[in-house]
Amino acid sequence: MTDLVPFRALRYQHARVELDRVLAPVYDVVAPQDRPLYYDRDPHNALRLELTRSVEEEATTDYADVARSLAQWREEGVLALDGEPALYVLRQRFEAPGGGKVERLGFFGALRLEDYESRIVRPHETTLSGPRADRLKILRASKANLSSVFMLYEDRERMLDSMLGESLGSPEAVCAVDGDGIEQRLAPLRERGAIERVRAFFAARPVVIADGHHRYETALAYRDERRAACAIRDPHAPHERILAYFANAFAPGTLLLPIHRVVRKAPRGAGAGFWSRLRGWEQRTVSVGGVEAIPAALEEHLAPLDGSYAFAADDGSGALRIFSRAAGEELSVRIIHREVLGGVFGLDEEAVRDGAVGFPKSTLQAARDVREGKGAVALYLNALRPDDVFRVTAAGERLPQKSTFFFPKLPTGLLFRVLEAGT
Repeated sequence: MTDLVPFRALRYQHARVELDRVLAPVYDVVAPQDRPLYYDRDPHNALRLELTRSVEEEATTDYADVARSLAQWREEGVLALDGEPALYVLRQRFEAPGGGKVERLGFFGALRLEDYESRIVRPHETTLSGPRADRLKILRASKANLSSVFMLYEDRERMLDSMLGESLGSPEAVCAVDGDGIEQRLAPLRERGAIERVRAFFAARPVVIADGHHRYETALAYRDERRAACAIRDPHAPHERILAYFANAFAPGTLLLPIHRVVRKAPRGAGAGFWSRLRGWEQRTVSVGGVEAIPAALEEHLAPLDGSYAFAADDGSGALRIFSRAAGEELSVRIIHREVLGGVFGLDEEAVRDGAVGFPKSTLQAARDVREGKGAVALYLNALRPDDVFRVTAAGERLPQKSTFFFPKLPTGLLFRVLEAGT
């Protein structure tokens, strides 16, 4: 099913740059006001290849400067192609949001692009056309995969862990610490027997897109453009594959965190009896002090309801309303969208897409948004489980917008994949 191969990565040369200074967050999490910070951090920072310095420039740029930068950096020896193909093993060590040191083990490879209909590569969410169009412009200009898609695979027995982990002792391994304090250790895996074992393992399994749906669909569009432009279809052409990172969804270091919701405006009728619109749910109230106390309160009162449909509502009054009812076959997040966002607040999926609901990056940010007047009510959810994601995608379904947050994100700049023959 899943077809992946080693490739020759284009990588920063450590005699020319400090890897810590050129890494950047993946482009879609960088706030507009933060772009200049990465531009100014280093003249070779990876964000210069992914985003314009200002948002206003995006509408008119053709990203030709990205192609020029790539060529210039290669000419200067800042970037260079590895001499031999490899899979690239990555270990990330980080502090879990709930505390405690955790590590995630995964690897990069060149994944054959498959249409969704084949059920080999499975999406879990729906994308928007705007970001796809922008990413297609940059792919046409750069002819390179500048950031990776993030794929999940199922390996409950962790059959690949020891083999992947052994490669991290390679003298070619490089280390860096990104801006979030996450330690990144990257090492090539070139041993042919090990690579064939990895390929055979994936040949019998599908993969699920955890992050990077827009990048994947952009690569499909570019592949189709190149096929149409070529008289003879070449299955080995570089545009038939994409740079992908693979992580075991069932390993302890693959964290699925909840994405909470903030309803921007309360509907008419908010106040006493407002929640009576939600029928068939049990409700209790928990007092909390300041914002800093909310994560602990959720861990004590919401997390134990993981096997039920459950959420907590916070209007900033100092009390959390904990709602729950018996779970059925549907996912909790889908029920909450229909019965709470729709039934209580009158918001359909179009309204959600148009910005009626915010998706803060953390519990604390959601709580602050409500208290700072940026939202009326925060809805705190429990995280989905890997089984939920695989069950939904196996059925050909997709989750509601912003249902999952796979932590940590992958930085940009550890490696790139150029769409050139022989790579």
